[in-house]
Amino acid sequence: MRSKIILVILMLFASPALVSAKGKKINKIVIDAGHGGKDVGARGAISMEKDITLAVSLKLGKIFADSIKDVQVIYTRTTDSYPSLVDRHEIANQASADLFIAVHVNSTPFTYTRVLEGYKTVKKHHKTVKQPIYRQVKHHETKRSGVETYVLALRRNYQKEKSIGEYSENVTNESGLLDENDPQTAIIIAQYSQVFLAKSVSLGSKIQEQFALQNRPDLGVKQLPLEVLAGSAMPGVLVEIGFITNIEEEAYLNSERGQFEVALAIFKGIRSYKADVEK
Repeated sequence: MRSKIILVILMLFASPALVSAKGKKINKIVIDAGHGGKDVGARGAISMEKDITLAVSLKLGKIFADSIKDVQVIYTRTTDSYPSLVDRHEIANQASADLFIAVHVNSTPFTYTRVLEGYKTVKKHHKTVKQPIYRQVKHHETKRSGVETYVLALRRNYQKEKSIGEYSENVTNESGLLDENDPQTAIIIAQYSQVFLAKSVSLGSKIQEQFALQNRPDLGVKQLPLEVLAGSAMPGVLVEIGFITNIEEEAYLNSERGQFEVALAIFKGIRSYKADVEK
């Protein structure tokens, strides 16, 4: 419900006279497998985030290739490599992509408990007393589970507008390409950023709906000031596909079935969004 309210508010501020939010074809999608190389991401009991994100991203791309022939999939990585955050959104911008989809795996902070290991004898005030010896044990397991999708936080919107301006040749309006010498261009860019955010919320909501249909806990659509979303001149989302620190969910995300179901949910969400945008 909260994500739907955000979407309505954003759409109220977007002027259809300057920016069209409908009718644009979705021809190119960038799939960004989070982390990679030396940046392993979150760690679980049996796996690392970088490996799960790559496996799911490749499966997602294959579903598109097999199902929707008019959509070109562009990967930020297809191996265990690490493109920088700037490299990732630059790949999308250079390709004039229509959507940016980042795949990540969630985790929870470490917690600590004190475990009594024994006692030692010490002298205190001329008396011999037993003093307990404790050891701190670090825990990373959690019972938390589910999927959440992030869109760009408004406080990072200045970078989004800068990216739209730098790649204005990729952005069209009813008058054609944006003209950097036209004083109205800054207004149009600001309105594009609003529309892109509204579209991102819509896309995120449709992806979350598909996970809910799979009976995965729906943790909602939220906002974060993420570099990969701020630097890309297009709508985009970052999907946290589950908790690697939940033993059951980690096993699911490492299974062929789990990875395929995750990829399928994201695919169906994008397909639903695509159909709605292209009406």
